[in-house]
Amino acid sequence: MIAAQAKLVYQLNKYYTERCQARKAAIAKTIREVCKVVSDVLKEVEVQEPRFISSLSEIDARYEGLEVISPTEFEVVLYLNQMGVFNFVDDGSLPGCAVLKLSDGRKRSMSLWVEFITASGYLSARKIRSRFQTLVAQAVDKCSYRDVVKMIADTSEVKLRIRERYVVQITPAFKCTGIWPRSAAQWPMPHIPWPGPNRVAEVKAEGFNLLSKECYSLTGKQSSAESDAWVLQFGEAENRLLMGGCRNKCLSVLKTLRDRHLELPGQPLNNYHMKTLLLYECEKHPRETDWDEACLGDRLNGILLQLISCLQCRRCPHYFLPNLDLFQGKPHSALESESKPTTPPKSHSCTKVIVFFQTM
Repeated sequence: MIAAQAKLVYQLNKYYTERCQARKAAIAKTIREVCKVVSDVLKEVEVQEPRFISSLSEIDARYEGLEVISPTEFEVVLYLNQMGVFNFVDDGSLPGCAVLKLSDGRKRSMSLWVEFITASGYLSARKIRSRFQTLVAQAVDKCSYRDVVKMIADTSEVKLRIRERYVVQITPAFKCTGIWPRSAAQWPMPHIPWPGPNRVAEVKAEGFNLLSKECYSLTGKQSSAESDAWVLQFGEAENRLLMGGCRNKCLSVLKTLRDRHLELPGQPLNNYHMKTLLLYECEKHPRETDWDEACLGDRLNGILLQLISCLQCRRCPHYFLPNLDLFQGKPHSALESESKPTTPPKSHSCTKVIVFFQTM
């Protein structure tokens, strides 16, 4: 048993060194290339409209506000200023979203974003995104990289295609620190010891972001409040929770497995699903000793089994917002095929990945 465990640890470390580190190095190189282009586009946007100031900056070899969706797909969050004249309204009626309403007694003219406030007093995420999209389209034509970058049409999102290989979504957002959304008030569950009161306080102080992007949980809904809603995002809080032990190493292995074995048309599974299931695994194994390097194989096995269960149920709850299903809008046929064993040697499924992983 000990010999088998030692062999698994050795094979996982080898996989991490050969596959995961190579993936990280390749993505880091791509990020540098992509950020040069995006920074140039945003510089042109700022010349046209000073309210949209680029917040894309490199800190300790990492780009603030950049999220890797896949090795060829990225999201850049553009932080906006002066949210203070608005009240954050989060009553749970819009799963995964909230609205920003002009504070009582505040005049519209006091807001930096006056022309994007609706008749009902809401700051419209959709209107800001539409204006930003127009500015980015103009900037793309003027920037020094105009020969290698173009806007992606037929979407309300602001997306660029760079060198015909990479897709970057640029999302306007407000950073909300020192407050915590009511729809996430159930976290942490009182009967679960992880992550502990000190870390909980840190995470809640870190806060969350409000993104101006399409919310798939609202697809097909028509009310004006919903079209003006902002999407809740907890990236920094999640990253803080995954500090310590082999958690980040575990996430790196999961991302590499997904990229190499679970990439399917329609992207039924993305790296955020992996991150979410890792957070749930942290709750199931709350002791720090459960996240020693020697336990990495057990934790990966548990997460992949969780993933199969979610695929079979066709539901993957958001970690902080359990009423939000991360599989919403994903084709059922793709989710089903991912959860089943496959016989053709080149086909992909989570079951096949588990078999591959267990035979390392």
